[in-house]
Amino acid sequence: MNNGEQRRLNGEAEEDEDEDDANNGGLAAWERAYADERSWESLQEDESGLLQPIDNQTLKHAQYRRRLRAASTARIQKGLIRYLYIVIDLSKAAAEMDFRPSRMGVVAKHVEAFIREFFYQNPLSQVGLVTIKDGVAHCLTDLGGSPNSHVQALMGKLECSGDSSLQNALDLVHGYLEQIPSYGHREVLILYSALSTCDPGDIMETIQKCKKSKIRCSVIGLSAEIFICKHLCQETGGLYYIALDEPHLRELILEHAPPPPAIAEFAIANLIKMGFPQRAAEGSVAICSCHKEAKVGGGYTCPRCKARVCDLPTECRICGLTLISSPHLARSYHHLFPIVPFDEVSPSLLIDQQNKFPRACFGCQQSLLNPGNKPSLRVACPKCRHHFCLDCDIYIHESLHNCPGCEGARHSKIPNANKG
Repeated sequence: MNNGEQRRLNGEAEEDEDEDDANNGGLAAWERAYADERSWESLQEDESGLLQPIDNQTLKHAQYRRRLRAASTARIQKGLIRYLYIVIDLSKAAAEMDFRPSRMGVVAKHVEAFIREFFYQNPLSQVGLVTIKDGVAHCLTDLGGSPNSHVQALMGKLECSGDSSLQNALDLVHGYLEQIPSYGHREVLILYSALSTCDPGDIMETIQKCKKSKIRCSVIGLSAEIFICKHLCQETGGLYYIALDEPHLRELILEHAPPPPAIAEFAIANLIKMGFPQRAAEGSVAICSCHKEAKVGGGYTCPRCKARVCDLPTECRICGLTLISSPHLARSYHHLFPIVPFDEVSPSLLIDQQNKFPRACFGCQQSLLNPGNKPSLRVACPKCRHHFCLDCDIYIHESLHNCPGCEGARHSKIPNANKG
């Protein structure tokens, strides 16, 4: 074989490798193995006994609607001002690789998404981060309303070692949350990787202290069920779940983003003093009360003591006044008056030719017909009776919090009333 033929064969081999990489979406070898793992679980058996792919979108929407109906069965008062500490287990158990690439990496990724979603749904609330490593609990960030500062602090401290101590973590957060005013809802979310806890004292006494202080503790386990975690959640009124895989872990973490039901003793109406600070001029120089350093431009000025703060919402470090903006208050409004769940349109009504239903979704204007002009699954608003696709149903209830059909009808009545 001469050099020309050898170069030609090498070039063909390189082209084949490029094609394989393109077909696999540029995934690494271990990523392809993980993507193909347990592929038989994505199949289901139909009525005739044949295998067909699972419609994940329909299953996701069915689970979403079950949660929506469960949440709307009763009018429950919810806590809008929450003080939440996220406790992350960074013991040696977090280095296990049953979650790819590791438990620590997966937890950090989903905690970042949770923090941003939490502040989107709870703009008047505050979050703090605590890590457990070498049997000691460390306060990573204090309670605050800036998602970026929390995420940066977490990503800079991703190291796991030693044992885990649940009691030390509870003692630490109890000391912080005990000082929270009575109108604030005290919560702890623990992401636990270890199968044991190495404590310096009686953890049962610590659990009773948290229960007495009305601290709601929830635990998401990444290994197996542990009695002490289950007992903690039962005593404090929290939730305890074990993550089966990464999508399940993400779902369990995000379930803690909406406000929980208010505790009966805290359900009494309270008047809370709040300040609406003005944006400082871009060229002004002032000492920031958050970081204790001089900053040029930006920031907000407390209306009571004129101190400078960086982000909203927050609590003024000088006078203690809660500082928010009007959009934060407006975003909290939809939890008080949630939009009612839409009704599922029965397939038998869609098949009947006498019923003339719309062919397009009222929200996105996409067709509601499958190939062959067969009607697909849809929902209808019980008030305005407009039809929506499944994606718009989720978007309306989780992000928009207003029905486009009802809002359009309400605005169309205003000009008519003015004419009359």
